[in-house]
Amino acid sequence: MNAEELVREALREQAAEQGPPAPGFADRVLAVRRRRRARRLVSAAVVAAAVVAVVAGVPLLDEGGKHDVRPAGVLNSGDVKAHPDQSPPRDLIAAGRSALAAYYTTGIVRRSAERAVGLRTYWLLNPGTGRYEKDTRWSYVAVAPGLRTAAVLERTLPAARIGLLDLATGEVERWIPVDRGVGGLAFSSDGRKLVATTYDDSPDQYEWRVGPKPGTSTWFPRSGVRIRTGFEVVDVASGKGSWAGVSADRVENSREDFAFSRDGALVFAMIVGGRDGMEQFYDLRGREAAAPANERYLRSDVGARLSPDGRLAAWGLVRERHGASYSAIRDPLTGRRLAEVRGAELLAWVDDKRLIAWERVPGSTSYRPRLVLVTIGSDNAVPLSGVREQPAEMFRQPWTPVFAER
Repeated sequence: MNAEELVREALREQAAEQGPPAPGFADRVLAVRRRRRARRLVSAAVVAAAVVAVVAGVPLLDEGGKHDVRPAGVLNSGDVKAHPDQSPPRDLIAAGRSALAAYYTTGIVRRSAERAVGLRTYWLLNPGTGRYEKDTRWSYVAVAPGLRTAAVLERTLPAARIGLLDLATGEVERWIPVDRGVGGLAFSSDGRKLVATTYDDSPDQYEWRVGPKPGTSTWFPRSGVRIRTGFEVVDVASGKGSWAGVSADRVENSREDFAFSRDGALVFAMIVGGRDGMEQFYDLRGREAAAPANERYLRSDVGARLSPDGRLAAWGLVRERHGASYSAIRDPLTGRRLAEVRGAELLAWVDDKRLIAWERVPGSTSYRPRLVLVTIGSDNAVPLSGVREQPAEMFRQPWTPVFAER
C-alpha cells in the first residue's frame, strides 16, 4: 500500500470516528469583540455564513474524484490533512483533534566570541487560507485551542507585554501588560488562562563549548545561570494576572518554562538536570505540590502527554528495530507499560488510539524524521509531512512543530 492509499484509508477511518471539537475560549472572547465592531453587518454575515456552511459541507471533487478541494479554512472538519511532499510545510497538516498550528526555526546570533542568543522565526497557520505564513515579529508564540488566536511576545526577551493575535488577520487584538519580563507562554487546555514564565534576562542564551567528539566545539544552551524568576497566571478574558516567585533550582539550562496541568489547577516545569523528563508541580501561588494522580508518570520532554480520555500516557523512545523506532504507551496512574507504538517522538494525540509523531524515513541510516500518523496496535506510519533535513546554514536549527487542538 503506497502513501496516498494510506492517507485515504486514514481519512475514511477519521471520518467514521471523529466529530468536531468545541472551539477554544480565547477565540470566543476575541470573537465577541469583533462582533461588537461589526454589528451593522450581522444580517449579511449570517446569510454569508449559511452559504459558506452549505459549500463547506459538500466536497467538490475533480474529475478523477481524488482531491478534496473544500476551503482550507474548514479547521473543525476532523479529517486528515497530509502533505508528504512538503518540508517545511506550506499547507495545513492536521489529523483528528490536533493540527500543526505553527512551526519555527531557531537561528543562533553571536553576542561575543563565547556568548550568543537563539532567535526564533515563526510560520503561523492562517485559518482562512489553510497556509503557513512567515511572521518575524515574535520571539515566542503559543496557540490557543481553536486555532484562531495566539498569545505572542515581541522580539526582545524578556517582554513587557503579551499580545493576543488574530491568526486570520495577523493583527493584535489586545495587549496585556505584565509587571515582570516574560519569556515563555502556555495556554490552559480550555483556553481560559495563560501561564507566562518570567525571567530577568533572555532565556535563550547559548555558550560556545567543547562538543561531544574530540576536537569539536559548538553552541550549547548556557548553563550556570539562574534567570527564571517565577510565573504569572493571566485570565484571558479580563487580562488580569497574579505573579508567583519560583526561581530555578537547577542551572543546566537557562530556559525553564511552566505549563498547566490537564485540569489547569497546577503548573509544572521540567527539572533540568534531573531524571529524564522529571517534573515539579506548583499550585498557582507558587508553592510546591504533588503531581496529579494521572500526571505522576508523564514526561515533560514528550509533547503528547495524556490521551484525550486521560487513560493513556505517551512515553519516550524504548527501542529501534529494522530501522523503525517505537515509543511506549503507559498507564498514567501506575506507570505500567501497556503498549508500544511507532514513532521516535510522540508529539500530539489525534484521538484515544492515534498520535502524531516524528519517525525516521524507512531504510535511512541517519535520523531523518518526518511527521507521521501512528496507531496503537498497528505498525503503519502514515506520512503527514516531508523529511526534516538539517539546514545548510551554520547555527540554524531545523523547523520545530507547534501543535494545538482544533
